[in-house]
Amino acid sequence: MQYSIGVEYGLHCLVYLIDIPPDSTIGIKELSAFQGISETYLSKIFSKLTKAGIVSSVPGVKGGYKLAKHPSDISFWDVVEAVEGTAPIFQCKNIKDNSYLCTKDEEVAACTKATPCTINMAMLEAEDSMRNVLRNKSLTWLNEELDRVLTPQSRKQTREYFANSKQDT
Repeated sequence: MQYSIGVEYGLHCLVYLIDIPPDSTIGIKELSAFQGISETYLSKIFSKLTKAGIVSSVPGVKGGYKLAKHPSDISFWDVVEAVEGTAPIFQCKNIKDNSYLCTKDEEVAACTKATPCTINMAMLEAEDSMRNVLRNKSLTWLNEELDRVLTPQSRKQTREYFANSKQDT
């Protein structure tokens, strides 16, 4: 199992939107330049984030993106779902119902088909645990962790980058 790098880019970019003034936005051009990725790729990610109600888009030359809700209300899982979709990671095909015994014995087949797949149940339980962990990690938590693990200078320079990039446009 692997999430696309789009989830990571989304989370990184969303944390930059936390500190902007309420009437401001950050453009894809600035976000992509800061991350060192293409505007087209990041636009696709932000399209999904907009559709999910995580960010709102402000059109126009001075437009860009801002958070659509408070950072404490945006979980890592919200971002994963927006970027990756809602399908479960494990896709059970109920192969237990096609076993040799099921094709030869109607009683075994009826019993097997009447019981849930134990493998699927375990996989869904694991996915549910992961979702719950990610639901408990918000952008506010991420911002606080970054304050804790990064130098104050790097945080300041990041904020200044985005504050100055809006003045340059």
